Amino acid sequence: MSTVAGDEHAFENIPSIKAKTLRINLNQNIYGTFAEIGAGQETARHFFRAGGASGTIAKAMSAYDKAFSDAIYGIEEDGRYVTQSRLKKMLAHEMRLVEERISRENNPNYLYFTYANTVATIDFSKRYKGHGWVGIRFQLDPKQKEYDEIILHIRFKQNEARLQQETLGILGVNLIYGAFFKHDRPKKLLKYLYDHIDKDTVEIDMINFLGPNFKDVDNRLISLQLIRNDMTDAVMFGPDGNNLLPASILYKKNILALRGSFRPVTKVNMDMFQKSYDIFIREQTVEYENTIVVFEITLSNLKASGEIDEQDFLDRAELLSSLGHTVLISKFQEYYKLVEYFNNYTKNRIGLTMGINNLVDVFDEKYYRHLSGGILEAFGKLFFKDLKVYLYPMKDKDTGQIMTSNNVKVHPRMKELYKFFKYNGKVMDIIDYDPEVMDIFSREVLKKITDGEEGWEEMLPEGIAEIIKEKQLFTRKEIPEKEEAQP
Repeated sequence: MSTVAGDEHAFENIPSIKAKTLRINLNQNIYGTFAEIGAGQETARHFFRAGGASGTIAKAMSAYDKAFSDAIYGIEEDGRYVTQSRLKKMLAHEMRLVEERISRENNPNYLYFTYANTVATIDFSKRYKGHGWVGIRFQLDPKQKEYDEIILHIRFKQNEARLQQETLGILGVNLIYGAFFKHDRPKKLLKYLYDHIDKDTVEIDMINFLGPNFKDVDNRLISLQLIRNDMTDAVMFGPDGNNLLPASILYKKNILALRGSFRPVTKVNMDMFQKSYDIFIREQTVEYENTIVVFEITLSNLKASGEIDEQDFLDRAELLSSLGHTVLISKFQEYYKLVEYFNNYTKNRIGLTMGINNLVDVFDEKYYRHLSGGILEAFGKLFFKDLKVYLYPMKDKDTGQIMTSNNVKVHPRMKELYKFFKYNGKVMDIIDYDPEVMDIFSREVLKKITDGEEGWEEMLPEGIAEIIKEKQLFTRKEIPEKEEAQP
């Protein structure tokens, strides 16, 4: 049981930033350090201004000079300073100093914490808006041996460094307050990070909760919550289930993306992936060691049957992770938005693996009516520079004909536009597909699983059926959200 748990916070009465800092400062047990690099002592300043900080703040420091910073925290292999690695070193170093310098015997009730951030605000040319890593390492019980940790990545959207600094300071206060008073409701804690901050000013595109008090927190669900709360447009997690920063994973990479429901992942999904990957990796400009494959699920797909079923989401993620794949959850219903997103991080080759139905939808004008330039504007973004579509064929159920890029039926008004992109090498057929798996559809497999029928096992990649049976995937009720019971 936490020694600081419990709070009367309600949406109608959000505590002011001063009230939050005062509550922490006046708690005689909360004690720790602030280490802030890149945007000044923005968070510590709020605690100093509130009063009573002498009982809370052991030290506040900034190592702005790179040589000085390296002397304290060590040298980063990649030479960069605004990284998760740097933040973790800061947290570890500062917490170690607290433990060494403050006697636990004389202060048996102290709850140690270290707050840190490493941030780059907007540059003078205003080309790069700025970003940063923010984190806290803390304990909720003085006898707690292993620390809890919350680490997040932010992207600034404001056009002035001063405004970004102010936003960072408020966010830092919200994080520290949330760590001590909202830790038992992590989804709510996420929302409270934006207390007194406009969502248009800063984006949170990654967060991880770690430690003994978060052992039951699934960071993939927290990732999903970032999108549901409109805090970011896309989130990513790796095969181990931990959230990843898309920018660092996609940076200057060749990207092959496969969109689907993966409910569940089937042999046809894996055939699409493997055959398109074999083509992609042989492209002249693509290097194997600089290539990332992303399995993408759109938020609209997760909502296909109504509201998002978190357990259903976890079941899909579980299977893709077991196959060793990186998963991207996005708000990008249209492909051109996905490509735009990738282009923020790389100028290298982008490949999209899709089926015939997806391609037909791409050439449907109704998806682009909201754009002033219509479908031409979208295609200017979609087929931007180094992009290629790898098209998986489909068997016509009525005629048995194999549909490819040569006989696909797009709207008559789109025929010439389609020909233009096809004959300019933007659409490539996957010709060495496995004809044995063409009749497999995820929705039919799912129906067999939920209806308790037999014969679906051989439609899935090796080992997947066993996981579904062992963990009873796609048959369980959604995980209850106990923290949603109160505001």
